[in-house]
Amino acid sequence: MARPDGGALLDPEAAKEWLSAWKGRIDELAAATGAMSERVQALRVTVTDPSGLAEVTVDSAGTLVDLRLGERMYQLAPEVVARTILDTVAEAKAEMAVRAQAVITETLGPDSVAGQEIARRLGEQLRGPDQPDEGDGAGR
Repeated sequence: MARPDGGALLDPEAAKEWLSAWKGRIDELAAATGAMSERVQALRVTVTDPSGLAEVTVDSAGTLVDLRLGERMYQLAPEVVARTILDTVAEAKAEMAVRAQAVITETLGPDSVAGQEIARRLGEQLRGPDQPDEGDGAGR
């Protein structure tokens, strides 16, 4: 049986060293993933629509945690207010996906397959599966 680096596992000491190094890499990945999770969960994003009608704050799951409406809301049709709120929440969720991606990349590294998959799934959750990822060149 051969190790991934081409060496033989027939030498018990070499096998122990290889397994110890492998366990160390797994422990490092687990610690980095835990730190990344804590940092992402602490994120909050606040966005104000261009007209100043609505200011929304979402948490890392994209849940609306605060909503502030300006006095202009009394001058507008309820449908306009509702659409403005929904559009602003969608913008905040998209921004959350960008910020979470940055935390994931900083914590796990840009080449981490696990980080890329976590970022993809979080992006789908926040933007929806049909929305382009900021990093895919398609834009928003």
